[in-house]
Order: sequence, then C-alpha cells, then structure tokens
Amino acid sequence: MKGPWESIACGREKGFQTQKLEKKVSHCQKRHTSKRSKVVRELISEVTGMIPYEKHMMDILKAGGNNTEKKMYKFAKKRLHSHKRALAKRDAIKELYAKMRRAHHHH
Repeated sequence: MKGPWESIACGREKGFQTQKLEKKVSHCQKRHTSKRSKVVRELISEVTGMIPYEKHMMDILKAGGNNTEKKMYKFAKKRLHSHKRALAKRDAIKELYAKMRRAHHHH
C-alpha cells in the first residue's frame, strides 16, 4: 500500500492509492459439475422425461431419412444458441435412443 503522499491528483492512477483486494473465483466460474449434481440431473431427467424439443429431436432421429445428424444439430442449435451445446445435446439424444433400443431388444 502506498502512502497518501504517493497519491496522484490526475491521470489514470489518480485518487487515493489503496491495496487491491484479491478476487475469489466464484463456484460458477470453475466450469466443473460435481458428481452429486450430475447424478441429481440424471435423476431429474429420468423422472420428468424429455422436454418437448428433445422429443422432437428424437422424432427426427426415429424418422431416419438422409442427414438426420445435420437436421438434429440445426434444430438444437436454433434452440440452444450454441454450437458446442447443440453438438452435446445431439450426442446425448443419440445415446438415449441407442439405450432405449438396446432395452427394447432385450425384452
């Protein structure tokens, strides 16, 4: 900390010089989901089922035809406004569909 005699009247560093506080990294900036919240999210999605737009993506996948992956991606991108999230959602829906098919074939 500088003494008040080192304070400057004008310029970029003007004003009384004080010691800067160190900023703590908030939990939301760490970008890492804990195991617990992952399990909780999975449980919630299992109980509540799919959101309408997810159902629509599943229908696109079920309908088949050409370029289903691209259609699913474009639809997800429109809804989620992000390339990365759209890809993740598309893969999640594909995984869920595969899991459902496996479960159906085993019965």
